[in-house]
Amino acid sequence: MGAKQRRRGQRFSPRVEKFLEYVLVLIGSSFVAIAFNVFLLPNEVASGGVSGISTILKGVFDWKPAYVQWAFNIPLFIAGLIFLGFQFGVKTAIGTIFLPFVVYLTEAWEPWTQDPLLGSLFGGIGVGLGLGIVFRGKASTGGTDLLAQIINKFTGLSLGTCVAMIDGLIVLSAAVVFDIERGLYALIGLYVTSKTIDLVQVGVSRSKTALIITNRQEEIREGILNKIDRGVTKLSAYGGYTDDERPILMCVVDQTEFTKLKQLVRTIDPAAFVVTMDASEVMGEGFNKT
Repeated sequence: MGAKQRRRGQRFSPRVEKFLEYVLVLIGSSFVAIAFNVFLLPNEVASGGVSGISTILKGVFDWKPAYVQWAFNIPLFIAGLIFLGFQFGVKTAIGTIFLPFVVYLTEAWEPWTQDPLLGSLFGGIGVGLGLGIVFRGKASTGGTDLLAQIINKFTGLSLGTCVAMIDGLIVLSAAVVFDIERGLYALIGLYVTSKTIDLVQVGVSRSKTALIITNRQEEIREGILNKIDRGVTKLSAYGGYTDDERPILMCVVDQTEFTKLKQLVRTIDPAAFVVTMDASEVMGEGFNKT
């Protein structure tokens, strides 16, 4: 293993890692709260969750969103402890309480845009970024996610269906309370949030998976091992037309090495059949260890 790979594999001590997880929960909750106050709330974009409920109640009764979020989050967290057990831990409790606290602290901030489309787009990015960071801290901000888990436990509906139902009701309520256009903006915000969470969790793909079918597999295998310094796996397969055994070579390379792989295969066997795809996340030797 090279020095670069050893550095990749280094980790903090368990105590430092635990501390960093708490820091991530606080940072992520702050991002969510700020995005809510400067993008979503002033443009009446209720893109799901307890924050969406607080936006609607702010519009109807002029109730302070921070108080509404505490009023929903804390009972839902207690209900989660009762019905789902104590697996949520201290970090989720911190996220449940700290997020509305930051909403309260930043409620006087001026909106960063009065355009509801920009508000839904950048609000969705901010909320998704914050939630993704919180999830990296192995916690959550509670709220309607806990309600979805409780419904899932007692109804048998999938968790994804439960989340979609709750967020759908919130978006529908926004369309009724405000107008159809605001409901559509809320859908945009909800979609952008989910995509941003995926981006934070998985990251931008910088690796490629190559599946290589060739009659000169041994030469290509040795070239990958010796010239590119990457591992290769031989998969058992059979041709669909001939029914002959045609092993497939599978190799995962960094994006910067992909051109070298293509040139190697093209040089050894121009007739090789190669399929490439993005590898969303790669863990193991030579790649991320966490």
